[in-house]
Amino acid sequence: MNPFFTRGRVLAIVVVLVVIGGYFLYSYANGHKQEFAVSGLAIFAKVTKLLPIEADTKKEIETVNSLVSTFTKTDGVMHTFLVMLQNNYELRPGGGFLGQYAILKVKDGKIVSFSVEDANLLDQRIEAKITPPYPLTRYMQIKKWKFRDSNWSPSFPENVAKAEYFYRLGGGGEKFEGAIAVNADVLNRILGITGPITISGYGTYTSENAAIELEEDVEKAYLGEDVSAEAKQARKNVMKRLAAEIVSHISSLGDLRKLSDLGLEELRNKNVQLNFKDASLQKLVADVHWDGAVAADWGADKDYLMVVDANVGALKSDYYVKRSLDYVVDFTQEKPTATVTYTYDHTATRGDWRTSDYHTYARILAPKGSVYVEGTRVKTGGVSTAESADWNKTVFGYKVDALIGTTLPTGITYTLPSTVTADNYGLLIQKQSGTGTIPVTVTVRTAEKEYVQTADLKKDLRLSFQTTEEKQ
Repeated sequence: MNPFFTRGRVLAIVVVLVVIGGYFLYSYANGHKQEFAVSGLAIFAKVTKLLPIEADTKKEIETVNSLVSTFTKTDGVMHTFLVMLQNNYELRPGGGFLGQYAILKVKDGKIVSFSVEDANLLDQRIEAKITPPYPLTRYMQIKKWKFRDSNWSPSFPENVAKAEYFYRLGGGGEKFEGAIAVNADVLNRILGITGPITISGYGTYTSENAAIELEEDVEKAYLGEDVSAEAKQARKNVMKRLAAEIVSHISSLGDLRKLSDLGLEELRNKNVQLNFKDASLQKLVADVHWDGAVAADWGADKDYLMVVDANVGALKSDYYVKRSLDYVVDFTQEKPTATVTYTYDHTATRGDWRTSDYHTYARILAPKGSVYVEGTRVKTGGVSTAESADWNKTVFGYKVDALIGTTLPTGITYTLPSTVTADNYGLLIQKQSGTGTIPVTVTVRTAEKEYVQTADLKKDLRLSFQTTEEKQ
């Protein structure tokens, strides 16, 4: 990370960190105004153009500067954002189960308020009967679609629109100029910067265990029906105490590059996603791939893949599930074929209040015009096929059940449209928010040669194979 990325320039990243912390820190943040120092933005923007920084990183820095400039103007304008607080230990297509949401208000560079509500309370106020996506009804017996299940799309802009729709149905009156989604996993990474924090009466939270331990502290002991509402509310006192400690540790950090590094990493890997009503701001975040959108405009002559899970087992089993992806494209057949092998390694050793066998409704997004090859499914339920005009994709869906303590390779084969050829083959693999790092192996077979590339799917991955040069 560039050393010029200092205090004045990390405002957007610090705002993100406050929101990230808000998943567990909201009780502290509410009622406390947070001010941020901003200076030298114009000079910084000019200097970065002269530095030996990669073009993508320069664009990210320029985007941060633009966001900083917009939201720190001392013009008396109140900026209101919807913050979607997602628990990716119960994975949903948009990142994680949407158990809570917050309303963030910023004015003149200050966080004026950060109020949080349980999604269930909002849903209780929704009287409209909205039909859920079929898998929610089929596998979870959900009869009414509401806010907590609104992030069913792998494309964040769609989830924002749906969440705001349910927010209004629940009587919400705020008008949002933007939305931010934050996955719970980020708490561990914040503790990686602050170091372990001990809360008397509870224990020590570290970068390895913070999110899962805090979940146990505020959930396990309060599962019984005989627990009073007052007790359930008091369970979150540990959040207030942890919040105060984290804020104290962050404010005393000497090296702010750690903050900017963390913020940028979480934006890149989709643990934080941004959406703005303002078209110019939205284009800025889209250009650096922080918008969480499905790439609908990826070239017709190139290949595309996105594998999307939706935990339909209701528990937090995703904490224990590790994934790997093997993708084989074969141009030696009559039609080009693609075989996806998505492996689930369920590392839990036993079931408990938090985990069980892993049940997911999986979707594969492929180039529009792809066709499932009948009889090729491996360890999946029946395969459905749908066309998405909005995404310009063909979508294959199926159920997977991965047992505790087992490794389960699953997948299907489908033909690709004829526009995808072996000549200088290109592939975009988009990452689902909340899945962590996924090892990937891509094999491309042509009549002349077999090409193999391996990579880690930490963020959207673009691969190219110079097959034409080999033939020449």
